[in-house]
Amino acid sequence: MVTKRRRASAHQVGLAKIHELDPALELMFFGWRGMTEKADAYLATVGLSRVHHRILYVIARKPDVTVGSLQDILGISKQALHRPLKHLLDQNLVVSKRDADQHRYKILGLTSAGEKIEHRASELERRVMKKAFTDVGTSGASAWMRVMASIADST
Repeated sequence: MVTKRRRASAHQVGLAKIHELDPALELMFFGWRGMTEKADAYLATVGLSRVHHRILYVIARKPDVTVGSLQDILGISKQALHRPLKHLLDQNLVVSKRDADQHRYKILGLTSAGEKIEHRASELERRVMKKAFTDVGTSGASAWMRVMASIADST
């Protein structure tokens, strides 16, 4: 019988504090893991991973995105994008066509199967976010959004 290992939460690990901002870093790590855990488990059942979901997420929200633009949005190299994108194309979750005006550009879109997988994985994450925002209230959610925007804009 296989038993599932339970992951320790941020409050259970007892990591040494080396710097005053370490608790914030730990909450980012454990918060991200907590938000993506169910989505990642679902993705694994369909043979996909976090990187596949990131690609599907962007394509779903930016119709007719080019491969180059996708690289820029994700902040990854062509080499890092190639394998997971090829997998999504091979699984018929993403389609690629040539741009009518710029033949050297590939335009990406989701198939109905890709849309379904992206929606399910994102919905699992939205449920976690919704519960957390409900727990902390409007002001807490607003503060979190400001902190995350500041972090996102600092790159």
